[in-house]
Amino acid sequence: MSNHAEIVGIDAANVGERGFFCFKSKPKTDGCAQKKNWLQERFSEGLKIHIVYEDRRSVGFIEYIPGEYAWRAVRAPGYVLIHCLWVVGRAKQKGYGSQLLDACLTDARQMGASGVAMVTSSRPWLAGSQLLLKHGFERVEELPPFELMVKRFGDAAPPSFPTDWEARLALCGPALTVVRSDQCPYVEDATNTILEFGRSKGLDTKIIHLKTCREVQDTSPTPYGTFAVVHDGQLLSYYMLPKDLQKSLGGDPGEPGATREP
Repeated sequence: MSNHAEIVGIDAANVGERGFFCFKSKPKTDGCAQKKNWLQERFSEGLKIHIVYEDRRSVGFIEYIPGEYAWRAVRAPGYVLIHCLWVVGRAKQKGYGSQLLDACLTDARQMGASGVAMVTSSRPWLAGSQLLLKHGFERVEELPPFELMVKRFGDAAPPSFPTDWEARLALCGPALTVVRSDQCPYVEDATNTILEFGRSKGLDTKIIHLKTCREVQDTSPTPYGTFAVVHDGQLLSYYMLPKDLQKSLGGDPGEPGATREP
């Protein structure tokens, strides 16, 4: 790490000043307010955020939590579950991702966890598996485009995905449904864009707002957990840019305000 870079831990005391990395250019949006409220409840459950600053500018972060409280559709008791791991722009290829991952692994060992897990994807929005593989993680399950990556510290059974995906999709019914939580600040804008698009096509629309980690683990229709778009029992998209809607429903939904930006 360069002499001008540092990693800062974020907690209930400094999140108001430091923020949480995402959407930092739009701190007064509804999505940011929802994320801040969500974080204040999660810190007491063991959630941790570390942000990398390069020359005082935030360039990457990691967010993780004990698996029992994970906001992913994963069974991971005894493990630490990484929600997000990002390094952006010119800060890539400088080792910051490895530094953030090492901080998480160190924390997990000090907590006495069985290991660390993360849901990755070969498609947009979630990080890929390459960095984790370099750090000794193994791929224990695949549900394309998702992978469950795990680094075990001992011989405990690894985390796993649920198997009742069809039943979870059926819970959404026939309407164009946005399944969401407040874990990601980009979700609010994406939800509004998708519902507006659906109504313009004459579709019934609804929101299923997941408000607890248990609801996410037990009912979310994708391993990502935080966000999904479902229509008539079919998963259209799990990420914020609803390009799949153009293929599935016809027309162009346009780009929501929630593009991935620092």
